[in-house]
Amino acid sequence: MTEPTTTASARLRAEFTARLGAESQSEWLTAFADVRREHYVPSFYRQDAQNQWEEVSAGDPGYLEAVYSDAALTTQLNKHGIPTSSSSEPRLMLAMLDALDAKPGHRLYELGLGTGYNAALASSRLGSENVVSVDVDPDLVHLARSRLARGQYHPLVFAGDGEQGYPDRAPYDRIISTAGLHHIPPALLSQARKGTVVVAPIGFGIARAVVSDDGEATGRFLPVPAFFMPRRTLTKAPDFATLETRTGLPTTVSATDVLDRLKFPLSLALPGYNSCTWQNEAGEVTGIGLWTGDGSTATVHASGKARQLGPQRLWDTVEELAATFPEETPAREDFGLTITPERQHAWYRNPEGPSWSLPPG
Repeated sequence: MTEPTTTASARLRAEFTARLGAESQSEWLTAFADVRREHYVPSFYRQDAQNQWEEVSAGDPGYLEAVYSDAALTTQLNKHGIPTSSSSEPRLMLAMLDALDAKPGHRLYELGLGTGYNAALASSRLGSENVVSVDVDPDLVHLARSRLARGQYHPLVFAGDGEQGYPDRAPYDRIISTAGLHHIPPALLSQARKGTVVVAPIGFGIARAVVSDDGEATGRFLPVPAFFMPRRTLTKAPDFATLETRTGLPTTVSATDVLDRLKFPLSLALPGYNSCTWQNEAGEVTGIGLWTGDGSTATVHASGKARQLGPQRLWDTVEELAATFPEETPAREDFGLTITPERQHAWYRNPEGPSWSLPPG
């Protein structure tokens, strides 16, 4: 592997930081200017014209330019060729770090170490001694620890269940997740203090909540869309074959509504749902499939017929959302989050408006 030159890295990093700063005067820009992203992404995967994954590393054409682009970079694939880890889009990372409203000396807990890049940014600004980060993958932790040390950053990093936190360093002033969650883990809330800011991906959005008391917090979603790698769990595969034997029922909700204007609220109403589409030779969507980890499955075709099976009636949920949002595309910042020891729920416009309970685990 050829090491990128310091001069080329410094030039591209300065241009990269200037682009990030064009729309923001964030206090985090100095960290982005100081931390060499290529140390944390020595290689990444991209898809070629045939949608096959190819590895790109230092010395390959365009490698360093891609590292200092405002793009998420896939850094790990499983044996099936499915992405399992990535370095997030820098502009989204900046938005989340800004939302923390963290100051030097604040103690930060991060769920989702990944490549270590975000932990490096946090260490650069807050001090390594104030940063704790955990990842479920021991191999990723080993790599991230060595990469962080190369940059002279030494936060506490370890492998484990990030939802359980790290009580020995509690209480935390700020908590951030860089892994997709279905709810804010209660254990993390118990390790926060009054006024702690929590920033975490929930569904296809980013929630920002402020802790008000033991196990209680409230907040809203940021306006930016987001998709983060979910925490790794075992799920059942969709049963499309059985669905095809079922009689389809008429629906007035189109597949494009599910893919577009209802996508975010659906991610709150059906946490962790998966989807796929079918297209004709012209590239037009002819159908969509939905499924959840419990085996619930639904499809709708361009003919306007929907089919569903399983313990959850997924298409019924879609129909309910379509009735709640009959025409408009709801803005993410109009959604909020209320957390109590008994329940966590997302709501629209105000806590008494339409709401959706988040799963407890």
